[in-house]
Amino acid sequence: MNADELLTQHGDALYAFARQRLESDDDIADCIQETLLAALRNAGTFEGRSSQRTWLIGILKFKIFDTFRAHAREALNESIDTTDGTETFSGNGHWEKQRAPRPWEKSPLEQLEQSELKRHLHVCIEHLPATMRTAVRLRELDGFQTHEICNALQVTATNLNVILYRARLHLRSCLENAGFTSANG
Repeated sequence: MNADELLTQHGDALYAFARQRLESDDDIADCIQETLLAALRNAGTFEGRSSQRTWLIGILKFKIFDTFRAHAREALNESIDTTDGTETFSGNGHWEKQRAPRPWEKSPLEQLEQSELKRHLHVCIEHLPATMRTAVRLRELDGFQTHEICNALQVTATNLNVILYRARLHLRSCLENAGFTSANG
């Protein structure tokens, strides 16, 4: 097992996986390089219970996670408020009727299957502030658990829930602005 061989056989898959999760070409290159180095250092631990590509992507997943953690340290003071100035809740904490969530025309899963919704969803995610974007990617794309995401972003579980809640409100608003409306709306 050598780096050139691994890169030739699995480089495209590693790049595609990293590109979906990272924005910076430098971060992508660094993560792939770190993945290959880790694979070479730990080649003796590869037991062959999965394909070599699956093993490498597993390593890459944690290298990407480390990158998110490093960026989280840099973004500790970033504002995560994406409200547009309109009040969502009344003074007693209840939804304002015109701003309350309404049922979707189709279930989110049905709409997600449509390529146009996928494209708009990715555009909307890209417009989220970095901390929200990372939290959504870790939770929804990579399936990380709350404690893992909190560790990576260096936030409490309560703060993570607020970040994800605000991100979902922003994503819903963004999708509605793109024409994906609810049944009542």
